[in-house]
Amino acid sequence: MTKAEIAKRYILFIISLFFAALGVAFTKHGELGVSPISSVANVMSYRFASVSMGTWLIIWNCVLIVGQIIILGREFQIIQLLQVPLSFLFGWFTDLGMLIVSSIPVNTYLLRMAMVISGIIILGFGISLAVIANVIMNSGEAFVKAISDKTGKEFGNIKIAFDIACVLLAIVLSLIFFDFTIVGAREGTIISALFTGVVVKFFTKKFKKLSDVIQK
Repeated sequence: MTKAEIAKRYILFIISLFFAALGVAFTKHGELGVSPISSVANVMSYRFASVSMGTWLIIWNCVLIVGQIIILGREFQIIQLLQVPLSFLFGWFTDLGMLIVSSIPVNTYLLRMAMVISGIIILGFGISLAVIANVIMNSGEAFVKAISDKTGKEFGNIKIAFDIACVLLAIVLSLIFFDFTIVGAREGTIISALFTGVVVKFFTKKFKKLSDVIQK
């Protein structure tokens, strides 16, 4: 790849981070649960409200990066440390997104569900741009790939197991912190798990020509 192409890909990836973070902010504001990978950070943001959702996402992503290093050992590629600054950027974008959506009313269940659905669409759009950029994986996907590479198990199966594990961990933390009450992992989490991939596939097909533009 030429330097110009690399620059275009990283610019597109940064744009993808903004939309993905905005999608998280939309679902978070709906208060019906967020995507599985963000569910642990969501529960922590309810328990320790003085720390922003974006900051908890940064912490969670860094935990996943450390996990990759432990799993892969010497096989961990130095280039993957770019996940660290990109995780910070994603966290900051999430807090910016929370500020943007803060004035949107969510005083009925219908409005809350509308926020969740809008968030899934925006998140899927952002992820599709990241797929097209094809420069570096986010920490969650990279963590799954690390396990897949190390165990030889299929990536898709590990991804499903990882998502389930994230939700279960979020539920356990919620039960511990909120007197055996589930907080932060609700129907929105299930809906997000079921439909985000569908949205990603839709937008990836729609923007297929964008890959050709980047390569020019």
